[in-house]
Amino acid sequence: MSFTIAIIGRPNVGKSTLFNRLVGQKLALVDDEPGVTRDRREGNARLGDLEFTVIDTAGLDEGAKGSLTARMQEQTETAIELADALMFVIDARAGLTPNDRAFADFARRANKPVVLVANKSEGRHGEVGAMESYALGLGDPIQISAEHGEGLSDLYDALAALMPEPAEEGEEFDDDDIIVSDEELAQRPIRVAIVGRPNAGKSTLINHLLGEERLLTSAEAGTTRDSISVEITWQGREFRVFDTAGLRRRSRIEEKLEKLSVADALRAVRFAEVVVMTMDAQNRFEEQDLRIADLIEREGRAIVLAVNKWDLMERKTHLISALRSDADHWLPQVKGAPIVAVSGLMGEGIDRLMTAIQDAYAVWNKRVPTAALNRWFEQAVDANPPPAVSGRRLKLNYITQAKARPPSFILFCSRADAVPQSYLRYLTNSMREAFDLPGTPIRITLREKANPFAHKRKRPS
Repeated sequence: MSFTIAIIGRPNVGKSTLFNRLVGQKLALVDDEPGVTRDRREGNARLGDLEFTVIDTAGLDEGAKGSLTARMQEQTETAIELADALMFVIDARAGLTPNDRAFADFARRANKPVVLVANKSEGRHGEVGAMESYALGLGDPIQISAEHGEGLSDLYDALAALMPEPAEEGEEFDDDDIIVSDEELAQRPIRVAIVGRPNAGKSTLINHLLGEERLLTSAEAGTTRDSISVEITWQGREFRVFDTAGLRRRSRIEEKLEKLSVADALRAVRFAEVVVMTMDAQNRFEEQDLRIADLIEREGRAIVLAVNKWDLMERKTHLISALRSDADHWLPQVKGAPIVAVSGLMGEGIDRLMTAIQDAYAVWNKRVPTAALNRWFEQAVDANPPPAVSGRRLKLNYITQAKARPPSFILFCSRADAVPQSYLRYLTNSMREAFDLPGTPIRITLREKANPFAHKRKRPS
């Protein structure tokens, strides 16, 4: 049975550091600035032999109704409702504050088991603050240092006392003996990253897919900081969708926190299988959009172009067809990439978007039979032979597919360093049309065929 623990407390007490320590990865952004975490984030935690789900939350803080701070607290309240137990974290070095006392009452009213954690307890200063926490009436404080990994054995004992006894295990078997069929592989969740410039409507789009206000949204650019993953099921197919921070031009990124957010977004792109590049319908195909699309292509991920906020556009029949020609003009490196007009706020085009994601995923995984590949190759070379370089003819022997995800090919030739990039682009575009590979990145690696006579010495003249 799954056991869920929510980490709560005021801002900047080390909740995200503790979350990262428990999940064993640096998933949550950590910085000295208070209020870094905004959305709630879930992860699979492990402490000794204890396995549970842990939820990182925004710092409990007061704010006017409807404000971003108030909605952050609503996210925390939702996490508390979902949890089986709470870890109430205080900063032992700072000692108790009025906010700690107020939110301790809030934790008690949740009517759930509470583990009081005095973080940053290393050294004499931390010892004093930990003693003060007895005044909260939440039991004995567990003194830890999440950053340095101290005191986790005491935290283990406290959590073990709360968690249910594990069910009796049946006969053991070796997982390596299980054969996973292609059908089972096809049912694994597709990892999708939603990226784009700030305020392009990424979080709003994901909220509509979920059917709830799972992610914070605001008219203010830069609301999202962490890359938050959510599970979505659409027409029986499972997806793991990552919301990311908006990507601005590098020259405009000055604050350390934004640099961390951008790095987190780039990690999400590398981890994803399909990347949805979201553009504002009123300001589409701007320079930064083109840079982001180029980044996705270089990372070798399947790409889907989503033109968001389509409900704000004047309805004209030619606009939809114009999107296709604009995409091919501005993004020739991913020619034919699916492009969908959507409205995250109104829910328009969501079904088309999810279909496009699955289609792009299928193309990204496509393999071309070797016989068909070399028949095409002969025809393509005959139709347009490679140019002579330095007066010497280039000889292209044959081509084979090395792998999929993305489709990658090895071209054997006589002089690999002399093949022009323009000729490789010709082969790539011809291959897209011949084997129906729209939009997906295509990799062609040149390799020189071994010369069987290279080891023989030349005859003396």
